[in-house]
Amino acid sequence: METREPGWDLYRTFLAVIAEKTLSAAARRLELAQPTVGRHIQDLEAKLGTPLFVRSKRGFIPTVVALAIVPHAEAMFAAASAVHRLSSADAQGEEGVVRITAGQLIACDVLPDMLAEFCRQYPRIELELSVSDRNEDMLNREADIAVRMIRPTQGALVTRLMGTVELGLYAHRRYVDTFGVPQSVRELASHRWIGFDRDAHAVR
Repeated sequence: METREPGWDLYRTFLAVIAEKTLSAAARRLELAQPTVGRHIQDLEAKLGTPLFVRSKRGFIPTVVALAIVPHAEAMFAAASAVHRLSSADAQGEEGVVRITAGQLIACDVLPDMLAEFCRQYPRIELELSVSDRNEDMLNREADIAVRMIRPTQGALVTRLMGTVELGLYAHRRYVDTFGVPQSVRELASHRWIGFDRDAHAVR
């Protein structure tokens, strides 16, 4: 194991390979050459004195050690991003581009009034609204702010509760006459649903 601490660029490449599973995909994300990405991983493994990935036909599979490192590397990424944002804000004032992602319901029905008021107060800040039910990778700057219905699993993110959304189940009276009204959540499993079939977190 080398005594010199690995540089941040090695951990940034490490996170990209974790996310993308292959060197080529990680290289595209980082806008680096694939040999450079491979060299970064080799250098990090040498400095830490342990293998971080198992090379297979399915791509780069992280080892137990690699998975343990991920939250710490994510915290480093968040800290580096915060430093960059603070330095940029000090130099530019209240201007720039902020990318917000939200699911279709929230983006279309809830956010427009809020964002309109924000734009009136901060006309030099350009907002980008990404309407997607996919959970973007915040630590890799796919979005700056995400409005989500589930708690994120990446520990380096800062979360705030914005409010509550009430959900209801509705049935036509003919349905109730035929199948009855469920008396418990367990009974719902035997009823016929119209709604989300592939978006599991909405069902939960």
